Amino acid sequence: MGFRPSQLLKRSVRWWHWLRAKLSSFDAVFVDREIFDNTSTYMEQRFRECCGKLVIDIDDAVFLRYPEKFQALMQMSDLVVCGNTYLMEKVEPLNSRRLHVPTCIDLSDYGVRDVKLDDALPVVGWMGTTGNLKYLEVPAEALRIVSQEIPFQLRVVVPDAKPLSEFDLSGVNVMHEPWDPANEVRQLQQMDIGLMPLFPNQEWDIYKCGLKLIQYLAVGVPGIAAPVGVNTKIIAGNRNGFLAQTTAEWTTALRVLLTDAGLRQEMGASGRKTVEERYSIQANYPVLRDALLELTR
Repeated sequence: MGFRPSQLLKRSVRWWHWLRAKLSSFDAVFVDREIFDNTSTYMEQRFRECCGKLVIDIDDAVFLRYPEKFQALMQMSDLVVCGNTYLMEKVEPLNSRRLHVPTCIDLSDYGVRDVKLDDALPVVGWMGTTGNLKYLEVPAEALRIVSQEIPFQLRVVVPDAKPLSEFDLSGVNVMHEPWDPANEVRQLQQMDIGLMPLFPNQEWDIYKCGLKLIQYLAVGVPGIAAPVGVNTKIIAGNRNGFLAQTTAEWTTALRVLLTDAGLRQEMGASGRKTVEERYSIQANYPVLRDALLELTR
């Protein structure tokens, strides 16, 4: 059950789900973050009563929106699945029944990108939602500096690129490609470097789970990411990418990767291995499966 703004139709659907659950014999209800985007907890309580066990999965700083609701849901839950260790620490005072399962992708859906010809124009890519385009303001100056020295294309894969006009990317060869869920992996495979900038002092960013960074690495694309939250665990020891926050750090990382195709290939292969071992469904499903079986035994 997903967290989404709850119009009348969606509320009606949730009530229908509850009726089905009440008339059936489910062992547990598994909720993604919350059922309704408001302060209420009555629906989670109803599902818990008719199913017996309540599992809540959190992968963002949802406690910043409705703190009292978050506390109530954590205390009500029989198991809290946390997308990173920072969320685990946040939940700890409220519920000791926690499980760390990082945000994962199905590795079988993510083929490794083809090796490009040496003379091909490198593509620096960013993929995300329109609302998150604001993060490209962080490396914007570095992108402008490097674009004067090294030819590359900045490919922005996003539904609507209009917010790009709000900050200075003058001189940068920018291409907007509308995000296509059916071809998302192909869009990732066309990149040579993947960007995941974040703001350093925003609490919401600290608790993010790094999905886009994981997706870059899964197709063999090295990442440059802000050293915020879980990014520091995904990008480790400069083996599968670089961490950068200041303009100087972004500039250095871009220069190094844009001028060394062999290093991009080496880091991309290491990134793929990182995802295979730590951020794939194949690696983490048994952990969740065993916890749910234990909970409902």
